[in-house]
Amino acid sequence: MERILIVEDEERIASFVEKGLRAQGYLTTVAGDGDAGYDHAASGGFDLVILDIGLPGQDGFTVLRRLREDRVTVPVIVLTARDSVRDTVAGLEGGADDWMTKPFRFEELLARVRLRVRTAARAPEVTVLRSGTLSLDLRTRRARAEDRTVDLTAREFVLLELFLRHPGQVLSREQILSQVWGYDFDPGSNIVDVYVRALRRKLGAARLETVRGMGYRLPA
Repeated sequence: MERILIVEDEERIASFVEKGLRAQGYLTTVAGDGDAGYDHAASGGFDLVILDIGLPGQDGFTVLRRLREDRVTVPVIVLTARDSVRDTVAGLEGGADDWMTKPFRFEELLARVRLRVRTAARAPEVTVLRSGTLSLDLRTRRARAEDRTVDLTAREFVLLELFLRHPGQVLSREQILSQVWGYDFDPGSNIVDVYVRALRRKLGAARLETVRGMGYRLPA
């Protein structure tokens, strides 16, 4: 099981990323400043580092530079509010493997995490998710239900991918909101119910079960 270090001083964002990654089966550790982040990353106990730039103590650029000078080769995804080309180039030339700017959506971060972890482990790429007679092609972004091909909107695709990666598991509306719509979601929104209904119309009503008072489940 892969271990991911999150070096982020904004508690809300760190918690959002940590909860999302743990729901995907990753082991996570959070460091709230650059000094602790460097010590953890240099220990060699992690498969990936998600690194903020604007940190207390030494900033993310310094942490990254020191890691690479020490020949620590762990993949690093930089996560920052800085979006200038100069900062992006500085981060990538400093040894970052990827770069994302805030605000961000969890599904995009998760895709980059999977790519970096998979590349580092040289693991084969999974391109089709399946559950019974339902499948989702991650390349064409199309679903198949029985013998029907189903076109999905971008958000429907991400929602169905989430269910297919957790077959048989009850997902609460809050979990779905945070992982599909991002950390700035409105917990009072009914958007999850709207999109679940849309998927049921396209895939069949029995594909997604309502678990009263808890959320929704894709039967395994």
